[in-house]
Amino acid sequence: MELVVLKKNIYKCYNLSMANIATGLNEQILETAKDLFINKGYHGLSMREISDALNVSKAALYYYFKDKEELFLEILKIYLEDMSIALEKIQAESTSSKQQIQHFIRHVLTQPAKQRATIRLASQEIIHLTPKVRKTFDTLYREKFIGKVQAILQKGIDSGEFRKMQIEVAVWALLGIMFPYFYPTHSGDSPLPDKTIQEVTDIYLNGIIKK
Repeated sequence: MELVVLKKNIYKCYNLSMANIATGLNEQILETAKDLFINKGYHGLSMREISDALNVSKAALYYYFKDKEELFLEILKIYLEDMSIALEKIQAESTSSKQQIQHFIRHVLTQPAKQRATIRLASQEIIHLTPKVRKTFDTLYREKFIGKVQAILQKGIDSGEFRKMQIEVAVWALLGIMFPYFYPTHSGDSPLPDKTIQEVTDIYLNGIIKK
């Protein structure tokens, strides 16, 4: 009886250990692939290059992801989920729409350069995916990210805090003013200076006309 229990415990520990190894490799694949996608773009990167960078076989890579498209989409899904959580926290903790926009800009621009670059990947490289996957991504992009930013702006309009405007134009203007900082080469790995973040925020909220 004791031997049976011992064997069960050994198998349990073995399975947990293998699960941890699998989880670790999955995370390593995602991080390495994200770096490569940022540097080479979707079209310029192959699964062979990813497996070589990880020092694993292509078979091992395909065990986790059936193709490059699935891997790329998973990277974007993780980023969108993180952004969704951040936006919900901003909406819960900030009282005014203006504060929420300020905190959103600060959240994005204080992220590591690699994280900021993921937004650029989402907007520029998605064209290379199949229509079905693009549709899946577009739904998530609007639900987890753009839709939440639109809600902040709409609330500001409804409360009279912001003037009436086309919400979609306002959202793209917001992303556009931050877009240069979505390139790692723009500022390297160093955090953006607080003065830069404040100026980006001020230009978006108050414009450039002297008052």
